[in-house]
Amino acid sequence: MRLLMLGGTEFVGRAVTDAALERGWDVTVFHRGRHAPPPGVSALTGDRTAGERGIAALAESGRGWDLVVDTWSGAPAAVRDAARLLSGRAGHFSYVSSRSVYAHPAAPGLDENGPLVTGASPDDGGDVPYDRAKRGGELAALDAFGDRALLARAGLILGPGENIGRLPWWLSRIDRGGPVIAPGRPDVELQYIDARDLAVWILDAAADGLHGAYNTVSRPGHATMGELLEACVRTTGSDAELRWTAPEVLLAAGAEPWSDLPIWLPPGELYDTLHRGDHTKAYAAGLRCRPVEETVADTWTWLRALGGTAPLRPDRPAVGLDPELEAKLLAL
Repeated sequence: MRLLMLGGTEFVGRAVTDAALERGWDVTVFHRGRHAPPPGVSALTGDRTAGERGIAALAESGRGWDLVVDTWSGAPAAVRDAARLLSGRAGHFSYVSSRSVYAHPAAPGLDENGPLVTGASPDDGGDVPYDRAKRGGELAALDAFGDRALLARAGLILGPGENIGRLPWWLSRIDRGGPVIAPGRPDVELQYIDARDLAVWILDAAADGLHGAYNTVSRPGHATMGELLEACVRTTGSDAELRWTAPEVLLAAGAEPWSDLPIWLPPGELYDTLHRGDHTKAYAAGLRCRPVEETVADTWTWLRALGGTAPLRPDRPAVGLDPELEAKLLAL
C-alpha cells in the first residue's frame, strides 16, 4: 500500500505512520518541517495554512497514493484544499475527526446518526471553534472523495506520544508520590482510545474501503477512573495515596474538570457526551482496544525516555491541578 500521511510526526499522525511502516507500506509524510520525519518515510514539506501555495510540494510531486490519512484540527479550508488536490490522485481519504461534531448535549448512547453541529463549512478559514472545524473537515473530505471518505470520530485519545498532557500529567503527579487528589469516585466509567489502536483500525478500515462516519472509541467502561489512576500508581512504583474527593467539594474549591483534573468529568451532560457514546459500529468493523494497563505503562516508558517532560501542542493550554489548590483540597 502507498500511504500519504498529512502530518505524521506527532501523536496520532505518528501512530498511523509507525503502524503503516510496520506493515511494510510505502509511506509519504507531508508536514511543516517542525519535527524530524520518522525514519523510513519519504518527506514533503509545506504549510497548509498558506492555502494552495502551502501544498505546492504535493501538487508538484506528481505522485499518487492508495490511501490518505489526515488529522488536521484547524480551519477546514486546509482539508478542503488538500482533499481537492488529491481526489484524482488517491484512492481513499481517511479524516480523523471527533465526536465533538455532534450537537451538544449528546445523549448517552448516541450513534453516528445523531444531530450534528450547525454552521460548519469546508470553506471556513481562520479561527474556527473546534467542533465546527472538525465538522467542516468532514464536509471537505466528503465533498472531494464522496464514498471514498472515512470519518473516524474519535473521543478522548491517550497513549505514547500524547501532546495534550492529560495522561502524562497524571503519571508525573503520581510519580511524585504522597497524597494525590483523585476526582469523584473510582468506579466512574471512562471512554477513550489508545492512539495506536485508532491508527491500526484506520489503516485496516481504509484498506478495506470502508466509508462514512464511525465513532472510534472504546466501549463505555473499558476502564474506570480508579483503574486508570491505580495503573499509574503501579506503573510508576510510587507511594502515592489516592484521595478520592467528591465532585461537589472539587467544584466548590474551584477545581476545573477536564483541565485541572484531566480526563475526569463529573456526572452530567458533558460526561454523557464524552464518556457514554455508542461504539458498536466501529467494533463491528474490527476496532479493538488494548487494556488500560498497557496504555499507561507504554506512556510512562515513552515519558521517561524523554526525561519526564512531554511535548505540548502550542495551541492547547496546559493541564493539571495547581499545587496550591491541591494542597488546599488535601487539607479539607
